[in-house]
Amino acid sequence: MPDKPKTRSKLEVIEPIGLRVLLRKDEDKKQTKSGIHLPDKIEIPTLTGRVVSISAEIEMEEKYPIKQYDRVLFNPKQGIPVDFEGDNRLFVIPVEDIVAVFRAAGDESERG
Repeated sequence: MPDKPKTRSKLEVIEPIGLRVLLRKDEDKKQTKSGIHLPDKIEIPTLTGRVVSISAEIEMEEKYPIKQYDRVLFNPKQGIPVDFEGDNRLFVIPVEDIVAVFRAAGDESERG
């Protein structure tokens, strides 16, 4: 009996289209800055995340200083959750909803 050809499952990736980015939302905080642990039902919602990928349109546009792996502050109102992983922390966000990019102080190389 001939061997069955081995089928490989292809790795699925998400590529945002238009003026959108894919980001992974940071975990909600379960402890305050002063060290008080919060019950599971009272978590501080986090509005920060890391850019996983950006659309080709944003990559070519110089007025958007956003790069892959940047840590950003975002408005989640228009975010679309991506049911791609168990903890569901991936979101497609319109670039207009990214309100700030975290940079190291004095890092002039990141500015255009």
